[in-house]
Amino acid sequence: MKRIKGSKMGGIEMIILLAIVFLFPFPVQAAEPYHLGVALGFTGTGALYSRDGKNAIEMAVEEINKEGGFLGKHPIKLFMRDDQTKPDIGVREAKDLILREKVKCVLSAYSSAVGLAVEDVCYEYKVLHIPAISNTEAMTVDNYSPYTYQVVPNTYMQAMGQVIGISKYAKQKGWKTFVSIGSDYEWGHSTVNYFVDNMKKTYPEFKLTKQYWPRLGETEFSSYITAIMGDKPDFVYAALASKDNVAWMKQAKPYGFFEKFPYACLISVTEMLEMMDELPRGVIGETRAPFFAHMDIPMMANFVKNYRAKYNQYPSDWAVMEYDAVYVLKQGIEKAKSIDVEKVKNALKGMTVNTTRGKLYFRKIDNMLNCQSYIGIIADDPKYPFPIYKDLLIVTGEESWRPESEIPAVREKSGLAKKRKPEELKF
Repeated sequence: MKRIKGSKMGGIEMIILLAIVFLFPFPVQAAEPYHLGVALGFTGTGALYSRDGKNAIEMAVEEINKEGGFLGKHPIKLFMRDDQTKPDIGVREAKDLILREKVKCVLSAYSSAVGLAVEDVCYEYKVLHIPAISNTEAMTVDNYSPYTYQVVPNTYMQAMGQVIGISKYAKQKGWKTFVSIGSDYEWGHSTVNYFVDNMKKTYPEFKLTKQYWPRLGETEFSSYITAIMGDKPDFVYAALASKDNVAWMKQAKPYGFFEKFPYACLISVTEMLEMMDELPRGVIGETRAPFFAHMDIPMMANFVKNYRAKYNQYPSDWAVMEYDAVYVLKQGIEKAKSIDVEKVKNALKGMTVNTTRGKLYFRKIDNMLNCQSYIGIIADDPKYPFPIYKDLLIVTGEESWRPESEIPAVREKSGLAKKRKPEELKF
């Protein structure tokens, strides 16, 4: 076939070229993959919660990749690490994810102590950090980093939510004394301390008489159970989680502990599923993201449906929040129109996001999502094969988080200015 003089193509040539394009399309090259890191406690005391979080992360990634990845063109490549619920291992694995795997974001961790350590690593290497299980307030206040965005109600918010709910019961029942038991690490101490301090302000007649601090990973609670029973408090407040929490409740039940003492603790959907027959009815539970509280939200209803189809079980709070974490990242990338870490970090600042728990926003001063806390009474429900909450109280982020006016003083006391640039602490 002769080429027509000049740059214009003849009609026959054009027809042939179009036929070739349609019959033998050239492969479309995907853009740069997005490397997403996950560091959770897949072994040790955090295994129950981390397992559920892993399932939800993998499901969210699969859904987004079916649409081409972030921005429809950046397929997500997932890298998982076990931090073993140990800060030094968390640091090692976070650095490996960043330096070897070139991740742009780390979803971490189960333990608040690990979360704080990973936060500093992510700040050092300028990588996004989204905690969805570990929830110490220090990550967004005392140790604030502009690269960390927290999508789980923090320890201050959880404790304040409990104070709001439990003080009502205490006043109604005339409780005057209480004892606390909490795991001896960052989360346990901060949760108990915030609860005690805020209860003093809300209901000063309600006095703390004794505190117990079993080690993280404790498996034998009989001495604590008998000691608390000997104290004879009007109420018992617990800050135990995951395997520790399950072991504690299983060992305390044969003593008739929950019939003798009004009691409140973290009871997530994980405990409801793991202990559906053994879980004591009538105790006060508090948790962070129960799916049944938001089945009227289409994103939650679809998530529950798809999660059950994929894993043959209901999603726990930890699955809900890790799923939200991936979709928060997706929305930040869409707002930034880029996968560049700095652009996404800046896009998320003060951003309103759609989550399974509703439309929520990040507070600018601390990158804390205004997510809810949940308090209720453990009871059976005909809708589900496991107990859930009755008389559910949902406490909003605005009702429970630390007032902005207090944050500068807390940061000054913590020495944060020595670790962060001055411009990063101006809002």
